[in-house]
Amino acid sequence: MKNTVFTPFHIELGAKMAPFAGYNMPVEYAGINEEHLTVREKVGVFDVSHMGEVWVKGPKALAFVQYMTSNDVAALTPGKVQYSCYPNGKGGIVDDLLVYCIDAETYLLVINAANVQKDWDFMCGIAPKFGLTPGKELYNASDEICQLAIQGPLALKAMQKICDQPVEDMAYYTFKKLTVAGIPQAIFSTTGYTGSGGCEIYVANADGPKLWKAVFEAGAEYGIKPIGLGARDTLRLEMGFCLYGHELDDATSPIEAGLGWITKFSAAKGDFLDKELLLKQKNEGVTRKLVGFEMVDKGVPRHGYEVTDALGAPIGVVTSGTMSPCLKVGIGMGYVKPAYARIDTEIYVKVRERLLKAKVVKLPFYKNSN
Repeated sequence: MKNTVFTPFHIELGAKMAPFAGYNMPVEYAGINEEHLTVREKVGVFDVSHMGEVWVKGPKALAFVQYMTSNDVAALTPGKVQYSCYPNGKGGIVDDLLVYCIDAETYLLVINAANVQKDWDFMCGIAPKFGLTPGKELYNASDEICQLAIQGPLALKAMQKICDQPVEDMAYYTFKKLTVAGIPQAIFSTTGYTGSGGCEIYVANADGPKLWKAVFEAGAEYGIKPIGLGARDTLRLEMGFCLYGHELDDATSPIEAGLGWITKFSAAKGDFLDKELLLKQKNEGVTRKLVGFEMVDKGVPRHGYEVTDALGAPIGVVTSGTMSPCLKVGIGMGYVKPAYARIDTEIYVKVRERLLKAKVVKLPFYKNSN
């Protein structure tokens, strides 16, 4: 099991540790609800060093990333970030990812921790078609980079104290290379998976401890706290953000998952993996759709629970569920037959053989985000 450069800090702070994607990661410190509310109201810090980072470089970099991902990479300009996914060539999704445009011939792909090897193998299989050599133009830097996600409405205000360039007015999904805590060429990105604003900072592993200490010192006056993976999951779920292995997998298409907005069929996009199949799904419809739902009856939906109609006939399955720390009600996401996907439709979640009423709602669940 791997450790991140921040693992000693987690242990020192008394975090509850557990294996996740091959890493020894903090699940919680003071408690999931308290940590969740810290991010919604102030500022919290996540160790996300387990995420993967792959560089794509050279004159064919754009064509390669454009073919391999669903979104239109040509729409990016240097300093912009894009959410996308890798279609798997069979109608499913290899992974979802972030695409960073460094310049016209340099892209950074940030991928999910549990999928690093799978994604790398997938990319290496396609790279030769574009004249890219794994280890050269295509380079896996996942074990060399650490990353902190500083999230919450006070995050940028706190981080401005240790940055040598203005960051408080940065637009969502943009980034800068700057000096952070005396560390040159750090990537400072206004991204994150919480819906409460903030940033993600990438530095070399050797600079990790220096970054950690500076971040917590800068955020002390704003009530900064370390946050575990437990609250990371409840925060993303309140926003209706997909999680690979739950809402997304190798048997689920981006159209089914409600990710048509990152699946582009324009002339500028050109050809890409599964283009014809996904276009057919867009035009003709799909047999199931991802929805968000709120419990009407008292109960907490969980991953894998069956979704039924009022008579108990199966119509779908829960992919994620929790008791919302902000809304104080059970919330969930799941796939249902299209006839049950409309807002305000009544559905039922099977909990211990009991059918508990729920209703389909518009995402996100949590509306007062920054």
